[in-house]
Amino acid sequence: MSAEPDNKKSDNKKSDNKNPLKLCGIEFIEYATPDSDFMEKIFYGFGFSKTKKMKGRDITYFNQNDIHFLVNNEKSGFSKAFAKRHGPAICSMGWRFENADFAFNEAIKRGARSAEHENNKLPYPAIFGIGDSLIYFIEDFSKTGINKGLIYEIDFEDIVDPVLTEEKGFLAVDHLTNNVYQGTMDKWANFYKTIFGFTEVRYFDIKGVKTALISYALQSPCGTFCIPINEGKGSTNNQIDEYLGEYNGPGVQHLAFITDDLVASLDKLDRSIVDTLNIVPEYYDDIFDRVPWVKEDKERIKAHQILVDSQGENSYLLQIFTKNLFGPIFIEMIQRVDDKGFGEGNFSTLFKSIELNQMERGVL
Repeated sequence: MSAEPDNKKSDNKKSDNKNPLKLCGIEFIEYATPDSDFMEKIFYGFGFSKTKKMKGRDITYFNQNDIHFLVNNEKSGFSKAFAKRHGPAICSMGWRFENADFAFNEAIKRGARSAEHENNKLPYPAIFGIGDSLIYFIEDFSKTGINKGLIYEIDFEDIVDPVLTEEKGFLAVDHLTNNVYQGTMDKWANFYKTIFGFTEVRYFDIKGVKTALISYALQSPCGTFCIPINEGKGSTNNQIDEYLGEYNGPGVQHLAFITDDLVASLDKLDRSIVDTLNIVPEYYDDIFDRVPWVKEDKERIKAHQILVDSQGENSYLLQIFTKNLFGPIFIEMIQRVDDKGFGEGNFSTLFKSIELNQMERGVL
């Protein structure tokens, strides 16, 4: 575990204890899949463009604002083996650090397991993360002042036939949620806390009609993203254990894209490609009484089946969830108006909507 702050140390040292590896945010999400054509179609539906390819590798790059996706089509090595075990999957993430080498070495000192000998991994230092996915350590050149450019300018090259799509207003990854086996949530929470300095910001105990789950929400020490961790509770028919069975282990259940205007983003979304969860109509009977200060058009919110929540007066968030897109993985789209919550007031409705989807598919 990291040391407790020492009041005799300098202010700089105190901040190091809060962010011991000097994490700066998410650099990229890497996907492995047996069907890259389908995955690419989904990305285009969300407004991502395909513009580059990693030099010497069959790895393509998709981008929208500060969301960077890699699709790995290599025929052998780590990514291929990961997709064979899990099907369509998020096999790795790249995280930005002020000094990648320092951060990697410090992570190993703190108990992380090195992945440096993994066959055909990406050319960056890496450790094993949840479900034996990888976390890569990427130098954040924007903070070092070194004129080297981004990795997409150094390690990638433009493709001859780029696919350019209209952006849908998605700006960054707000959070990514991990699903784990019952009884292991503390283990994985401690992994993020001990290695990187994440802090717990929420704890949830959520009950649906037939199933239940518990969840920690952890915030990165840089404050740029969160990682909720879910485990099922009681019956293994719950949505978390269904994911674990289909995915063949723990991993990323969903990513959340943040936007400044969710209604406008959904207006542009290709619904023939991206389908969202159905929300029970009675949800809208009183939601705007509970959160009357929502500024967006209420009829458009209802038409899109957007969920609304608030942690305090004049603050609120809007959120919506897709159905499963890549195996059991789905996407959340979220807009925050001075609200740092996760839609706690919607958990019961959302959980029931997911249970309804499970029943429609014959799982419950």
